[in-house]
Amino acid sequence: MLEWLVALCVVILVVLIWPGSTYFGTERQSDTFLRGLEISQQTPKDKTGKCVSSEREESDGAQAACAGVRTDRKARTVALICKPSALANYLLKHCRTFSNYSPCVGWTWRASALLQSVYKACWPYDSPVQFVRDNLQLSDDGLVALDWAVPSYQKRRRTSSHSTSPVLLIIPNSFGKITRNVLKLCETALSHGYLPAVFNRRSHNGTPLTTLKLQQFGDPADLREAVRYIRHRQPAGRLYAVSESTGSGLLLSYLGECGSSSYMTAAVCLSPVFRCQNWFENGLCMWPLQWALVLYQKICLSRYKTVLGETIQTDTLFSSYSLRGLEEALFCQTGSATAPTAGTSSSCNTSGTWDAYWERNEPLRDVDEVAIPVLSVCAQDDPVRGDIQSTIPMELFETNPHFFLLLTSRGSHCGFSTQSEGSASGALGTVSSVAPPTSGMESRRTNWSHRALLEFFRATTDFFAAEERAKQLAARRRGLGGGAGGRVFRHRSVSTCKRVPACSHNIHAIYNWQRSYTR
Repeated sequence: MLEWLVALCVVILVVLIWPGSTYFGTERQSDTFLRGLEISQQTPKDKTGKCVSSEREESDGAQAACAGVRTDRKARTVALICKPSALANYLLKHCRTFSNYSPCVGWTWRASALLQSVYKACWPYDSPVQFVRDNLQLSDDGLVALDWAVPSYQKRRRTSSHSTSPVLLIIPNSFGKITRNVLKLCETALSHGYLPAVFNRRSHNGTPLTTLKLQQFGDPADLREAVRYIRHRQPAGRLYAVSESTGSGLLLSYLGECGSSSYMTAAVCLSPVFRCQNWFENGLCMWPLQWALVLYQKICLSRYKTVLGETIQTDTLFSSYSLRGLEEALFCQTGSATAPTAGTSSSCNTSGTWDAYWERNEPLRDVDEVAIPVLSVCAQDDPVRGDIQSTIPMELFETNPHFFLLLTSRGSHCGFSTQSEGSASGALGTVSSVAPPTSGMESRRTNWSHRALLEFFRATTDFFAAEERAKQLAARRRGLGGGAGGRVFRHRSVSTCKRVPACSHNIHAIYNWQRSYTR
């Protein structure tokens, strides 16, 4: 009780002091960093593919860069950093939300990065959606859960397997906390015709722990089986993915390992943590946040203290005071009670070290194999991620054509509050197969980052559809389709420009429907 009172006093002091000091202390620094990195509606390129400024822009004093073109003071709140490409130019032209961000400033609690983070993570939210859970039994008898979001007023609780609506797979943070941001994202996605599904790891969010194996930070094995199940259940709909905070490590690991076989059209990482080993080693810059995360994870693991004692040192686990201590106790120390049983084959538990653990779990280890567009939405004042210069790999976005960074001057961690959050700032992005907005949730406020990711999904889908039509037209002109004796040009799913490989597994051998834990 005393610890909670101390934490409450700290929050009250931050409420009174932090907003003004943050506003006056970081505004000039944010403008300086984003200067020269701003996006424009059209960025012309020369023959070498580099972004150049036009004569009109030079006369106006605009400075061109590969990340974009600097415009006026208002536009310096957001920048799109990426390698010049046809898709990048298409995004600059069709994603109006990217350049329409007005963060909260002045003497208000929404201007505080810390309070925004706490509000989005902990404040209760009366969501108009409900969840229908599928507990999936994996190949090693472990359980993960998929929570399908449906409107609370909808009588029909299951979607048809013949539905063509796109599926939005949402990966929450690695601690299993379903935040206000995730609930609002489900609500926004439903109102625009998506089928949101929240992925819950083993033992997270009420998912039963049926094996002694916990999911390592960047191990995508469980997520891979969940994606195969989604493709089996909704074979006609496109699949998109959104990750939140440290959950981006799992999504990036999956995209890197699967490459062009990820079955996804596009992905978005909201406030991701890229260099995860350094993040665990250095801890959070604000100790109250780290203290809260450590306490929350201990509470979630305490219910399994007895059974986990067979494979790990629970005394070391529950006496840890840092994020690294918890992760190292879970996966990098040998249990003191008995030898590991079947199903607990964690290589790091038996013989690994801390560095060896991150060689297998670093999210960017296979980043060159990612084959779909990935948008990362980050804020300069993120108190969880840390300093922007050392935590965001700028070279990745400047050299890899599949990665795009939407960097804002303010926004905190998964916050991105705006001055007029409730007003509509242009049409939200919807793909061509998305149903009209649901009338029951149109009037709810929409977060700016959620509008941006929906526009990103719509733009990438339209771009690849146009590329596919151009290929079909070129094939017809060469006499490959429609003519007598010519072979038919088969339409492919617009998930990537590459051919989607055939499924190399037997879905019925993995999921035994007679003994699945589905409710």
